Amino acid sequence: MNQILENIGNFCSQTGIAKLFQDGGWKTLIMYVIIGVLFYLAVVKKFEPMLLIPIAFGMLLANLPGAGLMHSEFFFDEYYEAKYGVGDDTVFHDGHVLLSAMIKEVINNGGLVDIIYLGVKLGIYPSLIFLGIGAMTDFSPLISNPKSLLLGAAAQFGVFAAFFCSLILGFSPLQAASIGIIGGADGPTAILVTKQLSPELLGAIAIAAYSYMALIPMIQPPCMKLLTTKKERSIVMSTLRPVSKLEKVLFPIIVTLIVVLIVPSAAPLVGFLMLGNLFNVCGVTDRLSKTAQNELINIVTIFLGVSVGATANAQNFLAIDTLKIIALGLCAFILSTCGGLLFGKLMCALTHGKINPLIGSAGVSAVPMAARVAQDIGRKENPSNFLLMHAMGPNVAGVIGSAVAAGVFLTWFA
Repeated sequence: MNQILENIGNFCSQTGIAKLFQDGGWKTLIMYVIIGVLFYLAVVKKFEPMLLIPIAFGMLLANLPGAGLMHSEFFFDEYYEAKYGVGDDTVFHDGHVLLSAMIKEVINNGGLVDIIYLGVKLGIYPSLIFLGIGAMTDFSPLISNPKSLLLGAAAQFGVFAAFFCSLILGFSPLQAASIGIIGGADGPTAILVTKQLSPELLGAIAIAAYSYMALIPMIQPPCMKLLTTKKERSIVMSTLRPVSKLEKVLFPIIVTLIVVLIVPSAAPLVGFLMLGNLFNVCGVTDRLSKTAQNELINIVTIFLGVSVGATANAQNFLAIDTLKIIALGLCAFILSTCGGLLFGKLMCALTHGKINPLIGSAGVSAVPMAARVAQDIGRKENPSNFLLMHAMGPNVAGVIGSAVAAGVFLTWFA
């Protein structure tokens, strides 16, 4: 009888419920509330559900006591310094852990999510996401109106403003670069930069980036109404010229050459973005294009969302720096929107009222949501207005712009 009671006691002590209250459970309970909010935004409000649901569930998996699905420490030098010592040449090179040693540790001792997370650590998932985005993106509005590229560049203002604000608040240059890239409104780009420069902030930055992308319909309209007049919002733009197939085929090739020759660090993102677009427009790779648009990007989105969400455990996520990152991310989004709008007003003045400044807000790279918001606000002021295709020009330019901004940061600091 005593043995039975002892076995029952041992079993109870090994349950997740017991571990929850043994290891500072109040932090985990707070994480459950945050996870619940993300599920609510995704399922009830339908804000970016294909992104927020995998991320929220990854956070849930990481905060299940005793599950052992994710060991974030396996991806940091400090773990290997304590286990092997910096002097071990089989594990360290130039003061940093060898990738081969990290992979070996994950394979031998890691959980399921640790293995999936290797796709983030190796920079595979963000580039494959860009491949799918490129296959789904129509660059015709940008090709038809090249001036849209300037609006996409202006909307990166928030990236660099948030970078300098982060430095003022005490973050290191590497951390500041990772925080600043949130303003590009591009989750894969933010993940790629952060995993290279400041992986300890990956959970907070990824969640902030994707959450604000989902909240663009709430964040952008107040900025639009504040910085533009009713007359400006009512401007009807002329129809875009048709774009030939030759232009569509040459565009991804030329953009890749120009951007990568100027900013080589942008190659993983810009190169795969343009490869995906070339699959779509060349007319001879329909199967590859459809795979990139559907099966591939869906699978990678699941792996990326779950593994990134799993980095947000209670111990790492519930910190003062996380609150700072969330606040800075919101400021970056707002400033990027304002940068695009103000440059749109300038172009409106220079063209004597031929450009609706609202399309400047679409310079953030949340495709196509930002363009749809510009369309909706324009239609409210003038029901006969149709800005969607005009806004798609700055919108896809913003994708290129955020990738270039990421390349600049990686060139500076990586």
